[in-house]
Amino acid sequence: MRIEELKERLSFWRKRVDMTLESVLPPRQEPGGRVIEAMRYSLFSGGKRLRPLLCLLGAEACGGRAEDYLLFACGLECLHTYSLIHDDLPAMDDDDLRRGQPTCHRAFDEATAILAGDGLQALAFELFTHPELERRLPPRRLLQAVHLVARAAGIHGMVVGQMADLLAEGRRVEKEELDY
Repeated sequence: MRIEELKERLSFWRKRVDMTLESVLPPRQEPGGRVIEAMRYSLFSGGKRLRPLLCLLGAEACGGRAEDYLLFACGLECLHTYSLIHDDLPAMDDDDLRRGQPTCHRAFDEATAILAGDGLQALAFELFTHPELERRLPPRRLLQAVHLVARAAGIHGMVVGQMADLLAEGRRVEKEELDY
């Protein structure tokens, strides 16, 4: 595949991911309108969509159809965005900007940011277990993939990594810790 072809494919799938994410988010209505707005703000703040693109192109590279993995790929983007929202919180890194824009807790407030992150995490697992995926993918493989993602996002991966990051703040970090 030539570089121009790859760029076209990436652009095509990036647009499909954005359209799918747009379609799975509920409309902004009360009482949850503010949290949905915060979820949307964070999801559509200019990310490159690397995780879903890697999922889709990886599926193709292994002989699958990218279209069959679209909902799962969008779940990965929701999970990633949840982790960024929580990472930016005052209790964590206390960042003011993300991708050149105010972080979710700065654009809204801390409680709304926490709920937006929680909502995106739950939405990710809704997408990972969407009935449409069961029709498109072997159920055993799908279950294995969800299990791997849950482990990577939980205490066997991202959560412990965030804790290590917090514990390392303000002190010299040894190579062994970085290798973790």
